[in-house]
Amino acid sequence: MKIFITGGAGFIGSNLVRHLLTVTDHSVLNVDALTYAGNLRSLDDVAAHPRYRFARANITDAAAMRRLFAEFQPDWVMHLAAESHVDRSIEGPGAFIQTNIVGTFTLLQAARAHYETLTGAARDCFRFLHVSTDEVYGSLGATGVFTEETPYDPHSPYSASKAASDHLARAWADTYKLPVLVTNCSNNYGPFQFPEKLIPVVILKALRGEVIPVYGAGENIRDWLYVGDHAEALHAVIAGGRPGETYNIGGNNERKNIDLVRLLCGLLDEFRPRADDRSYADHITFVTDRPGHDLRYAIDATKIRRELGWTPKQDHASGFRHTVAWYLENEAWTANILSGDYKLQRIGMV
Repeated sequence: MKIFITGGAGFIGSNLVRHLLTVTDHSVLNVDALTYAGNLRSLDDVAAHPRYRFARANITDAAAMRRLFAEFQPDWVMHLAAESHVDRSIEGPGAFIQTNIVGTFTLLQAARAHYETLTGAARDCFRFLHVSTDEVYGSLGATGVFTEETPYDPHSPYSASKAASDHLARAWADTYKLPVLVTNCSNNYGPFQFPEKLIPVVILKALRGEVIPVYGAGENIRDWLYVGDHAEALHAVIAGGRPGETYNIGGNNERKNIDLVRLLCGLLDEFRPRADDRSYADHITFVTDRPGHDLRYAIDATKIRRELGWTPKQDHASGFRHTVAWYLENEAWTANILSGDYKLQRIGMV
């Protein structure tokens, strides 16, 4: 298969590219605009792979998308390119509208034009996978889980833009019969995550001896999905999922933010003890909560387990151990990112 991946230099995308090149014989075209979170250094180990190609292009550029489809002639499209950080969406929502909504529209149009040229087996095997988030469902109370039938109720500019893109993908399936699949995943973590999200921020601020910020009282609950498990799930969905269907992908790993932060500090205490023998947790500081901060997310991943046989491999502890160890072993990667304008400062306050 020839796979057209958007956002392949990002966090989830780079892990997906590596997975596909490592465990399959598929060819991969990585299409990425290389905005602030796109980092080709995350793919240094596969950059020279004979089945890998990179093209720098923005998914909002219709001419570029048409050209790349014509040149590469993909069998599958895996659409991950997106602005993804809630705090940034609060501060600058315009970029989220352009990339997540206009960009998805532009890509769907290019895929539709390509699909309409296909015949026979090539047409039968073509798939378009739209990768989304559980944040489109809104917030849960103390009980309950998100299923594929949960009504949408987005509360941030980010989640609203992703909800809109989900609806576009499904509309192109219904109206134009494009063989679309949609996935909605829980919070990802693991290697190569841009250090603006909770887990890398905690690790890096702890190592720098800085205050470790926890929003509100730290009572917000998320289901944590290891990025390697997510890559395997996405592969399973595009290879075996039913066009027109949605698949929720979760880690079966719910934690309060404050409990997760303390866990990460404990792992750092174990892996790299402080010279003064104090715990990194001593630097935890509660700060003003994020505007519109959803209380709890939880995914019911029964459908993907039942239909495709996927379950996460990382348990409630192993993925976090792997992640902390990776950041400790790859400090040059994060140092390169933090050499620019971004210095782990908080954004998204109103």
